[in-house]
Amino acid sequence: MEFDLRQKAKENIIVVAHRGAAGGNIPCNTLAAYEIALKQGADMIEVDVSCSKDGKLFLFHPGMERAHLNRFLSLSHLNLDVIKKMHYVNYDNTSTQFTIADFDDFLEQFKGRCFINIDKFWDNPQKIQEAIKRHGMTDQMLVKSSLSDKVLNVLEEVAPELPFMPIIRKNHLAHERLLRSNINYVGVEILFKSDEDELASDAFLEKMHNDNILCWANTIIYNYKEQLAGGHSDDSALTQSEDYGWGWIADKGFDCIQTDWPMMLVDYLKRTDKYYRK
Repeated sequence: MEFDLRQKAKENIIVVAHRGAAGGNIPCNTLAAYEIALKQGADMIEVDVSCSKDGKLFLFHPGMERAHLNRFLSLSHLNLDVIKKMHYVNYDNTSTQFTIADFDDFLEQFKGRCFINIDKFWDNPQKIQEAIKRHGMTDQMLVKSSLSDKVLNVLEEVAPELPFMPIIRKNHLAHERLLRSNINYVGVEILFKSDEDELASDAFLEKMHNDNILCWANTIIYNYKEQLAGGHSDDSALTQSEDYGWGWIADKGFDCIQTDWPMMLVDYLKRTDKYYRK
């Protein structure tokens, strides 16, 4: 299977499962959660990559040890063999059978199966890029970041071929620079507070598309006080109106939608004839 984000976006809206599809006894960022996300129709899975004391990569969101393991510690201070013996807890704070995944094991399990957004790439860019190359999975990957000279320098030096999306707010002054750079600039993650923001305008999305740049929207909610897509969210889709929460994003022309509810989003997009590109 060949992986090309731009080509995939011509076929259907790319549904991104944030940390997999978690629920009940199955925690996020586990191999089980990612398998379930694919069963639910996700095109891409988002993973958090951390590094152990002995320099090994594993899947875990840094700083979430208390929430996901019920432990007051930092995994970065431990060796991987110790980390892999720890069990996640579920929503009731009860221990589960699910353990923390080795990054190499994850890559091998999902090689050739879906697109993968690597979060926390910038904490260990060299190590992560070496692992991706070792498994021959560059085309499946996507990394995103707020823009800075440091980020662009790392990309050009370490991973110029790795698909990249800058995270933008208010404006996108680096667009022309990125087009001219030695970076695989494939899209933009757009954060906006209201429908009237410039980055949410038809004109801005049209400009990006005219330059062959994909547009990514987040309907996930980290903090309900800080909306990532002007109130068009998983929460509003599921508790108020699917058309307002997800439909507005799809109708606007966004190419990628990151969600915590992949199955319900895919179902809605297909029911409303918004999933496949015409």
